[in-house]
Amino acid sequence: MSRVRNRRQKETVCHCCNAVLPFCWRCRCGFAMCQACMLENFWGMSCNGITWKCPDCGQWNGYGNQ
Repeated sequence: MSRVRNRRQKETVCHCCNAVLPFCWRCRCGFAMCQACMLENFWGMSCNGITWKCPDCGQWNGYGNQ
């Protein structure tokens, strides 16, 4: 019996600039933002540099630097 692995998409579409990139910051709700847009909007999405708040659903997500 062979196992089929679910693979993530190799490229993601940024919800802000519509660029197709291999890496985007993703929320559990499906919102995705590229690194350039994240840096541009960092002032309104993070208060501590460790977490960021999703503009779609309001959930807090980590940057992975804990």
